[in-house]
Amino acid sequence: MFAGSNLEKVLANGHFAITGELGPMRGTDLGPCLEHAEHMRNHVDAFNITDNQTAVVRIASMATAIKLVERGMDPVMQMTVRDRNRICLQADVLGGASCGVKNFLCIQGDHQTLGSEPQAKGVYDVDSTQLMKVIKDMRDENKFVSGDEMEAPLDAFIGGVVNPFADPFEYRPARFAKKIAAGVNFVQTQCIYDMDRLKEYMKRVVDMGLHEKCYILAGITPLKAIGAAMYMKNNVAGIIIPDEIVKRLKGAKEKPGGVKAEGLKLCVEQIQQVKEIEGIHGAHIMAIAWEEKVPEIVEAVGGLMPRPKFDD
Repeated sequence: MFAGSNLEKVLANGHFAITGELGPMRGTDLGPCLEHAEHMRNHVDAFNITDNQTAVVRIASMATAIKLVERGMDPVMQMTVRDRNRICLQADVLGGASCGVKNFLCIQGDHQTLGSEPQAKGVYDVDSTQLMKVIKDMRDENKFVSGDEMEAPLDAFIGGVVNPFADPFEYRPARFAKKIAAGVNFVQTQCIYDMDRLKEYMKRVVDMGLHEKCYILAGITPLKAIGAAMYMKNNVAGIIIPDEIVKRLKGAKEKPGGVKAEGLKLCVEQIQQVKEIEGIHGAHIMAIAWEEKVPEIVEAVGGLMPRPKFDD
């Protein structure tokens, strides 16, 4: 039995889901983050809240998630295994759930040596796939890792991530299948720019029937600068940006709106394309530091508004 979160209802009822990403602040003021959420409220079905993204200290994902629940929004609470052991991970699931959080996204997290505290010790007591199984057992078996019985039931819609672009490519669907076996209910992909490779990946996923066992949200990140595109192309593992996209952005420098307008246009086209790929159930728009453009993107895609509403 799933949590009945808004995201789960949208997906279970066959709608193409739209989620947006929120990055908590590096101080105690959640105001800007909550303002971004309000701006996107009517255009996304759930808000994915990053958990110390890029291994940089920020307001805890749980705190932001609880504030969104209080405002009648549906948060997806990211949980990295980098920073917590199994005791703390289970406690955070209980803490979020006790305050109305129903979606939990299990990820490894960027390595601590890449962030603001490179001397920090990584925990990795369990990996992200094992965390999916931990939450599944808490939900379905009413048991902790120790085998002890929980004192109250847990509602949880379990999320994870997949990367169709990492090597070895042939192993990607099998890795996805392991996450499904562990209990994942929905996944977000890495940022998509190479549509041909995504289509080949999804063909293999569909051939294995994985799309019938787990909801798949395509990760979409709008590009607003050539430098950002080149950095990701050359430095970020698991992201492929074809040369024709870079050429297109460079060619837009003299056009009205410049590179930013072209990046938004490309983002809209990407969502339109993934909507037509068999097995993809939605899009996760990662527009960190450009959240104000999410409504514009969603409206420009066509056929996505108004977002479905469900009575509790």
